[in-house]
Amino acid sequence: MGSSHSTVAEFKSSMMSKFEMTDLDLLHYFLGLEVKQGEGEVFVSQKKYASDLLKRFGLVNCKSAATPMNMNEKLHQEDGTGQANARSFRSLVGDLIYLAHTCPDISILLVLFQGSVDDRKSTSGNVFSLGSGAITWSSKKQVTTTLSSSEAEYIATTTSACQCIWLRRILVDLN
Repeated sequence: MGSSHSTVAEFKSSMMSKFEMTDLDLLHYFLGLEVKQGEGEVFVSQKKYASDLLKRFGLVNCKSAATPMNMNEKLHQEDGTGQANARSFRSLVGDLIYLAHTCPDISILLVLFQGSVDDRKSTSGNVFSLGSGAITWSSKKQVTTTLSSSEAEYIATTTSACQCIWLRRILVDLN
């Protein structure tokens, strides 16, 4: 990828003379990401990855919801349900983690499912964007057990402020 077609062609030619490789032309699909390239623009989507995930786990005809679970639900380690198929569960969780890490609008939903009833720790989360795209996002269980939701929000705000200061310093260094 480059701004000069002749430089890109020269680079590809040089690489092909030194390494065994094939020019597949424009990128269309890579690591679950669909890539559509137009004049002066690149659009990246995970629609196909998410669709394939739904098909693989038999969830294509499931009813969609704006919030995938009850926001007031309190999670417990022992909730009375039977044990899930461990292999299938790990596969689904791994795919969802990959999807969430490469698609910030999905990962922010994970931040909103509050904390754990078992250890009483809340979850902090933030997303920072530059222009129209997210450049960093985070979702972590807080190290401190808080006594109120206000205290948990204060910790989350402090963590976000530290990230903001770090990003600002990086941007200043990059001019």
